[in-house]
Amino acid sequence: MVGQRVRTRFAPSPTGYLHVGGLRTALYNYLFAKKMKGDFIIRIEDTDQSRKVEGAQRDLIKTLEWAGIVADESPERGGNFGPYIQSERLQIYDKYCKQLLDDNHAYYCFATHEELEENRQLQIKQGLQPKYNRKWLPEEMGGTIPASIIRKKLDEGEPYVIRMKVPDYVSVWFEDIIRGPVEFDSSTIDDQVLMKSDGFPTYHFASVIDDHLMEFTHIIRGEEWLSSMPKHLLLYEFFGWEPPKVAHLPLLLNPDRSKLSKRQGDVAVEDYIRKGYSSDAIVNFVAMLGWNEGEGSEQEVYSMEQLVNKFSLERVGKAGAVFNVEKLNWLEKQYIKNRPTEELVEVIKPVLLAELEQKKSLMPLEIITSETYLEKVIELMRERVGFEHEFVTFSSYFYFEPEAYDDEAVKKRWMVDTNDLLLEFVDILLTIEDFSAANIEAHLKEFVIPKGLKAAVLIHPLRILVSGVSFGPSLYHMLEVLGKETVVRRILKGIEKISFQA
Repeated sequence: MVGQRVRTRFAPSPTGYLHVGGLRTALYNYLFAKKMKGDFIIRIEDTDQSRKVEGAQRDLIKTLEWAGIVADESPERGGNFGPYIQSERLQIYDKYCKQLLDDNHAYYCFATHEELEENRQLQIKQGLQPKYNRKWLPEEMGGTIPASIIRKKLDEGEPYVIRMKVPDYVSVWFEDIIRGPVEFDSSTIDDQVLMKSDGFPTYHFASVIDDHLMEFTHIIRGEEWLSSMPKHLLLYEFFGWEPPKVAHLPLLLNPDRSKLSKRQGDVAVEDYIRKGYSSDAIVNFVAMLGWNEGEGSEQEVYSMEQLVNKFSLERVGKAGAVFNVEKLNWLEKQYIKNRPTEELVEVIKPVLLAELEQKKSLMPLEIITSETYLEKVIELMRERVGFEHEFVTFSSYFYFEPEAYDDEAVKKRWMVDTNDLLLEFVDILLTIEDFSAANIEAHLKEFVIPKGLKAAVLIHPLRILVSGVSFGPSLYHMLEVLGKETVVRRILKGIEKISFQA
């Protein structure tokens, strides 16, 4: 393996959505491979056909590509080590399973589900770790079952599984890149099923075969697979293969430090996409779940290129990483603040066009869908939105007439003479040729001061009539962006609907 090109993989099962933990695993594999100028591969592990979900494989890969994690080899892209779907590799597993049987490292087991469960319950009652009791271990491997009985069962077509025989009284040791030395006693390792009765391999068996044949140099995966390592290493030893280097990532935790679960919030990447989070923020956030650049660095916002350059497995911690949605929200806002305006225009224009298909606007479409107009909206709302889509959804008054007015704000801001003052001010607005924020502000002050009034007497009602809400960006700049015609129309329409109520 010395001098070999680095190859890493992400091997999801097509059983549903992409878990955020899966995204982190894929991301770390991708970052490490790219940092080392190597290859990142996607392999689909579908040996459990009962859990397979139609379309899940396509959705998993599509979600990864949305996040910028594009494989060098995959079922879609192909490569020199395919097929990349395990259900298409069954003949390969059969061949290696036969080799283990011939070498007395594996044996046929005809135990029924009821027998296995009865044995398991008995061991639990006795305070023992549940393990297969080796009832079907053949004589030539130290068991009690004659070869003739096994042959008879096979000839009769009895259903069976094939189990690996774990050596007795040995220690399985390995060096984990993140955790350091890890050791297991073989007495704690069960005779793992390698081939199921349906002819499909188990995850453990297929994974080892494929990891070797696909020449992976590093296996980076979640902590939950740590206890599987001794089974995998024994298989490598049986075949005489050099195992890849391994790194087991820390658990993802809820804020209360329990294991991350759907009971306390969303765990599917697709859920966060639907809510409007950008791929940049999601990737940045997930990268920091267990990894940090190191002492002295105060950087928190990273591009994918920066992550590739700075990532290292040695900086991944052992302790569980807390999934803090507030941090994700903060990161999303940082990206919105710092993203070039022209990029945001490209993102929000399709959102606006989709809205315009559902809703009619009284404003000229060629204006509100223009880059110039959208750029003005972005600059006014950049500090106020939490998601990119909110440049449209949270800021709808830049494109659509208010459908209602904030009742509480109306009660608070409307006086007996408010509508009369607004009508007078409309006449002044109509005289302004340069409808700029500065001019609007100057004319408003020139109007109210001689009357002994404060600007707020008109500022708040104007905002409510024009936008429907009592908060937002600078009123004068908002009016400038909307334009004279829209502003006057909305004021007059609002006056008809709102009157002073004592």
